[in-house]
Amino acid sequence: MKALTWHGKRDVRVEEVPDPRIQEPTDAIIKVTSTAICGSDLHLYEVLGPYLHSGDILGHEPMGVVVEVGSEVTNLKPGDRVVVPFNISCGHCWMCSRGLFAQCETTQVRQFGKGASLFGYTELYGQVPGGQAEYLRVPQAQFGPIKVPDGPSDQRFLYLSDVLPTSWQAVQYADVPRGGTLAVIGLGPIGQMAVRVAKHLGVERVIGVDSVPERLAFAKRYGAEVLDMTEVDDVADTLIDLVDGRGPDSVIEAVGMEAHGGAGGIVGKAGQTAVGLLPDALAKPLIDKAALDRVDALVTALKGCRRGGTVSISGVYGGELEPLPMMEIFDRGLQLRMGQAHVRRWTDDILPLVLDDADPLGTEDFATHLLPLADAPHGYEMFQKKEDACVKVVLQP
Repeated sequence: MKALTWHGKRDVRVEEVPDPRIQEPTDAIIKVTSTAICGSDLHLYEVLGPYLHSGDILGHEPMGVVVEVGSEVTNLKPGDRVVVPFNISCGHCWMCSRGLFAQCETTQVRQFGKGASLFGYTELYGQVPGGQAEYLRVPQAQFGPIKVPDGPSDQRFLYLSDVLPTSWQAVQYADVPRGGTLAVIGLGPIGQMAVRVAKHLGVERVIGVDSVPERLAFAKRYGAEVLDMTEVDDVADTLIDLVDGRGPDSVIEAVGMEAHGGAGGIVGKAGQTAVGLLPDALAKPLIDKAALDRVDALVTALKGCRRGGTVSISGVYGGELEPLPMMEIFDRGLQLRMGQAHVRRWTDDILPLVLDDADPLGTEDFATHLLPLADAPHGYEMFQKKEDACVKVVLQP
């Protein structure tokens, strides 16, 4: 089969690789019909290379049709149409029984002290072959895949794999009070969908922050006020001024480890670049235990939220030595919630919305670019550089 494989920094290729096969009785094999490029994939494209091996198959936002199931998979049969969550969870362990599917104890990567395994990611999260491919082996298929009906386009359902539950969790964690204001820092795919979810759930005022005109316009279409960060001296101060001199009640940080910005971003970028030049044996411990992320977006969220408010972090981070303003966080009395999305915790709430022909979350127009799998390298480059008004790329094997 053909698959998108990693070979080095900003070097991904579509190649012929062996077809996946059933390895465990709880496996399924699906023929992938759509698979998206995620902002987290760009971390692999640029920063996290030391934990990847040449030829690793990327991608963690797939859907398709079941072609084979293991002997213990009784909930699926060949021909079923399914969406595959990005985290691999068993549904029955101590963590899963509490809805903490991103911490599944059956698939935890204990070697590195990490949570549930992820499709198409690094050694730190299990190095499970990903879904930017023609076929995908799905472990824990007795629980993970979400069956969806035939008929509507893939784009109606595809985002149940990651974007929708991640954005839904971000809004839930933000805990915006009735009549309150939410700011969303970063209007990439997660930030865009968080705006839509927040408005759907009744948040009266949503302020979207970004620097890319097309992204600002996209969020504005779905009811957000927008703040172009290039037009103000200090985003946090501006947010405080915009909301009664106090700041928004809640802030979602939807950017993560590769934020652009001031001195912190420059230092973080320099550190990431330097680590990337080291041999893997030296780079790995630095990434895992001594990494510095570019935390400008996170600091903006912390300083722009009102006192006693909540900051919900959905941006992905990898460092352990972040220079955070702890006195500011403590003095402002902020609540912080964060983490990988517990996908199956939220999908029962979201599925009725994507089945609704009115398409209240705008899934049908969410992808700005539909490309064949063969064009995946171009999709990565375009998405990273924010070219051609690119917000979300969907690949069609």
